Amino acid sequence: MIKRTTYLNRISPFIDKDIIKVITGIRRSGKSVLLQQIQDELVQRGKDRANFIYINFEDLQYEFLLNYQALNQELIKRINQIDGKAYLFLDEIQRVKSWEKTINSLRVTYNCDIYITGSNSQLLSGELATEIAGRYVEIKVYPFSFSEFLEAINSDRQNLDRDFATYVEIGGMPFLSLIYSDQQACDTYLQDIYSSVVLKDIVDRHAIRNVDLLRRIISYLSSEIGHPISATGIAKFLKSEHRGSSADTILDYISYTCDAYLFTRVPRTDLRGKENLRINDKYYITDHGLRQTIVGNNQQNIDQILENIVFIELLRRGYHISVGLNDKKEIDFVAQKGSDKRYYQVTYMLGSQATIDREFGAYADVADNYPKYVLSMDRFDMSRNGIIHQNIIDFLLEK
Repeated sequence: MIKRTTYLNRISPFIDKDIIKVITGIRRSGKSVLLQQIQDELVQRGKDRANFIYINFEDLQYEFLLNYQALNQELIKRINQIDGKAYLFLDEIQRVKSWEKTINSLRVTYNCDIYITGSNSQLLSGELATEIAGRYVEIKVYPFSFSEFLEAINSDRQNLDRDFATYVEIGGMPFLSLIYSDQQACDTYLQDIYSSVVLKDIVDRHAIRNVDLLRRIISYLSSEIGHPISATGIAKFLKSEHRGSSADTILDYISYTCDAYLFTRVPRTDLRGKENLRINDKYYITDHGLRQTIVGNNQQNIDQILENIVFIELLRRGYHISVGLNDKKEIDFVAQKGSDKRYYQVTYMLGSQATIDREFGAYADVADNYPKYVLSMDRFDMSRNGIIHQNIIDFLLEK
């Protein structure tokens, strides 16, 4: 079990503080392990494990706690048995109806430090946002980065190209580091995750009847990673397969997949007007290994996969991302974190003059002085005109 240092560093300032720590992310991305590592950190700080209360709401033994009144009574009983401050670790809490009432009440009434996880972005929307507004911090957890993957498989880093090819194929779901050499086992595990996300976090939650339509929309989004998407375009695709559906239904289904952290929507921004465009957003999948399970051909669609890997890495590093449009040219990613702003173009290889002109030329009319990058698998440095060329593996492994 590797230490998820990136996330522990983000949580560390809030440990033992009167603020609810909310850890979100797709199923099996490592949220439960992170809860364990937070407990280890607390023990290192001198806290007693006897004061820790851990409940995983996907464990059937806790099914009786899936409403907020029952949960409130159980937690009060346990807290009253503790000498001193209580530390609550509540895993997959979205399964408890109106859980925010219990959490906010406990926070106000008792001396406790609260950590919760959830696999649906609606965890922090609507009434909940009002109930605990200003009293929580959210930490989003993603599957293993390439750097974490190398650490998890104990790579000697002598053959990074081979290790990266494996990562491209299977993705970064943490458990896969234990079985990465068995392709069939990896495929089975990823298929199980995909089924769990679709059935538990989308179909069951939203009472979807047309599961086949949902799967086809997910397949379409997976195939079109990094391409502009419109509901009307998907509707035309479905019609060509003799499966009609309204644009509103399609938009709802896409929204549900984003709520379950399967995809992330990325707006397109006019760099001249500095405003988001309202049509043709792009979508990226949280783990590219799941794309291999859904549609296959990761190696054949390597440009898309590399772009997806870079996108998720930028999210891990805390950047807000948009797609930049400058006249008729498009910049893959405009990444911003406070005053830190940078631009990224991603391609597989700069193998022709036309590709070089396209990737570097995307910045031709961008007048600011923020760093501009072209990322590719090439090993030769092709930097020019103040634009930095960087190898993708080097980018992923930089500190």
